[in-house]
Amino acid sequence: QVQLVESGGGLVQAGDSLRLSCAASGDTFRTRAMGWFRQAPGKEREFVALVTWAGGNTYYADSVKGRFTISRDNAKNTVYLQMNSLKPDDTAVYYCAAARGLYGNYGGSAPSNFGYWGQGTQVTVSS
Repeated sequence: QVQLVESGGGLVQAGDSLRLSCAASGDTFRTRAMGWFRQAPGKEREFVALVTWAGGNTYYADSVKGRFTISRDNAKNTVYLQMNSLKPDDTAVYYCAAARGLYGNYGGSAPSNFGYWGQGTQVTVSS
């Protein structure tokens, strides 16, 4: 099992940067792919970024590619999302999530492939 707690959200201006952190507890964190998702008011939860269990591969939504960077530190049981050049459209609640499957069996970036979720952290970008 994995428990997740996000932090680092806040109110920033367009063009600013933020770094989100996701602290994990549980004995299987290091064997699971980790993802960041976001949900804006009135919209469905959407994929933002994913990092595989050992950190060797990362994947991004087209809307954030080149601006956001996902990383993980398995020694610290933490996943990060560095967000640069923020835009008002990035405003949302951001969630980190751990894949249901272990190692490479995470099944892709759909939210249904992730079984463990944090409580979310609000990111608001003003224009």
